[in-house]
Amino acid sequence: MTIIELYTNINAPIEVCFNLSRSAELHMISTSKTDEKVVGGRRTGLFEKSDTVTWRAKHFGFYQTLQMEISALLFPYSFEDRMLKGTFKSICHNHFFQETDGVTVMKDLFQYEMPFGWLGKVFDHVILKTYMSRLLTERNITIKSYAESGRWREII
Repeated sequence: MTIIELYTNINAPIEVCFNLSRSAELHMISTSKTDEKVVGGRRTGLFEKSDTVTWRAKHFGFYQTLQMEISALLFPYSFEDRMLKGTFKSICHNHFFQETDGVTVMKDLFQYEMPFGWLGKVFDHVILKTYMSRLLTERNITIKSYAESGRWREII
């Protein structure tokens, strides 16, 4: 199992950061480089516990679909999304939020398992972990930008 842990400091209220993180619209904005779109489940608004969403995006030259479920949610401190269907063996993405003195620390704990045995492990080690870390970092930069600039009002 591969684990990616990221921390992002955001000068915005915890509720704004939490809601941006579970916004379908902001997700598509933050992943526009991969042409990510909703093709099933909740298509707009804020994801709630038990919501499912199916994403379609282009990675490594191929379109892939991934169905996720919001498996846990504690407003405004944490939520978890888990893969139901997709090319990975498993994905679990935990999002944690803590606010101190007007600064929200957003923590991502992204865990996944690759299929395809040793070949999947080599691909993950050589290419995928860096690629996934970059995608998550770009997403967090978008969340930070919208939260700190006040553009969050366009989304939530």
